[in-house]
Amino acid sequence: MTHFEHQDLTQSQDLKRSVVSRIDRIGLTVETLKGAINFYVEALGFRTVGVETREGEAFAALTGLDRACATVATLRLGDETLELVQFTAPGRPYPEPRAANDPWFQHFALAVSDMDRAFAELWRFAPTPISHGGPQRLPPSTGAVTAYKFRDPDGHPLELSHAPKSAWADLVRQPKDGATLGIDHSALAVADLEASVRFYTEGLGLRLGDSSLNHGPEQARLDGLDDPAVDIVTLMTCDRGPHLELLHYQRPKPLSPTRRFNINDIAASRVVMQTDDLDEVAERALSAGGARAAQAIVETATARRFLLRDPDGHLVELFDRTD
Repeated sequence: MTHFEHQDLTQSQDLKRSVVSRIDRIGLTVETLKGAINFYVEALGFRTVGVETREGEAFAALTGLDRACATVATLRLGDETLELVQFTAPGRPYPEPRAANDPWFQHFALAVSDMDRAFAELWRFAPTPISHGGPQRLPPSTGAVTAYKFRDPDGHPLELSHAPKSAWADLVRQPKDGATLGIDHSALAVADLEASVRFYTEGLGLRLGDSSLNHGPEQARLDGLDDPAVDIVTLMTCDRGPHLELLHYQRPKPLSPTRRFNINDIAASRVVMQTDDLDEVAERALSAGGARAAQAIVETATARRFLLRDPDGHLVELFDRTD
């Protein structure tokens, strides 16, 4: 399938209904906060904004964990935010073996101004490679993007991405700055493409963007897989900022079975999204194939929040007041 054929899912969308307006941040569960902060700051150019402790009844209700307590570091890169969360009661480590087509695979991509420089800065910290042979330039039919996939010290997959025709290309960095610009997107492996598109469009109100079928030797080296063919569907929010990409591997099929992770498990990455009406969007998302990860909407000091899962179990946190 070269072009995604479900544009009708969003073309008739009622513009008055509540939708997800933006991706506010990416959340990662980490084993050791100090080490994770060091990697993201030193290797990838993030800066630490603050560190806080989260606990209490509301946090336990949101996470679904009894007596939940965590230390949370907030990091920024450009205009985008990353949360690193170390739970006092840790969950399971990132699963082994690991592959780019695992059912739970979820990476986020960093836009870079200079791939050679970004790769050299990263490589000093000996990341675990996913891609074979260094950064890969994909064919013009897929945007002529140069990309490189790797894992952080906890096993989370990440990507460096240089897209010469994207909005990132207009950003000018000073020589003293690093080569990384910001978070471009988060990409999720999905088993049923139609079900996932329905959840994110009908449920959360995201808009369909470009789609492609990626294959060939460059894609194989990028993913570290033999002869992959992957449908990539882009989903956009109303506001500027990171977008989502759905990764549907036609081949090879994953060797590992689908798993569900608790939020304190290392593989339990989450996308945090803002909406103007949490009650309406949460109800619609559940009707469109989502599942509860928390039993109810939780009131915190700064927002009303709700944690749910998409059809493949990826965690999505919704909130309807600005942090």
